[in-house]
Amino acid sequence: MVVLSKIYTKTGDAGETALGNGARVAKHSIRVSAYGTVDEVNATVGLARQFAEGEMEAALARVSNDLFDLGADLCTPDMYKDAELPYTPLRIIGTQVDRLEREIDVWNARLEPLRSFILPGGSRLAAQMHLCRTVCRRAERLTVELATMEEINGEAVKYLNRLSDWFFVMGRIANNDGKDDVLWVPGLTR
Repeated sequence: MVVLSKIYTKTGDAGETALGNGARVAKHSIRVSAYGTVDEVNATVGLARQFAEGEMEAALARVSNDLFDLGADLCTPDMYKDAELPYTPLRIIGTQVDRLEREIDVWNARLEPLRSFILPGGSRLAAQMHLCRTVCRRAERLTVELATMEEINGEAVKYLNRLSDWFFVMGRIANNDGKDDVLWVPGLTR
């Protein structure tokens, strides 16, 4: 259980922050950038939820919770797996990735196949889903970069990869099941 009785601690005033295992690192470290960007994805999801209803809002709520799991995963390095921690580190697991794949398949079955690239836009919710997708891709790039430097949970990268596809499909669903997608016209403004 997390208890936050005081919001500011002043412990980060010198440019360092604590990881989930208590280790202190620079706030500009790639690990902090990766889980910080996952937090940004979650903030974009929070905004998208303001425009979503029904099944889509419920699906976004599940993703939001998963993103907190992912942040917890990335903020606790695997290299400290033998350290004495007062808890078992939370990790993204394959069933979370599998759920995204099932949801993508179900939602995508409603859509006509694409014959053009689409531009971010259409409805307000679709535009927000595309923002979620692009911030998610940035989180994925940072997490992949982190994986070149330190051991991380491979399911974390898979989750981000599937999630960006999930946002893409949800953006199309939010555009009247793709009927109101904004199609790219190559060279249109030449």
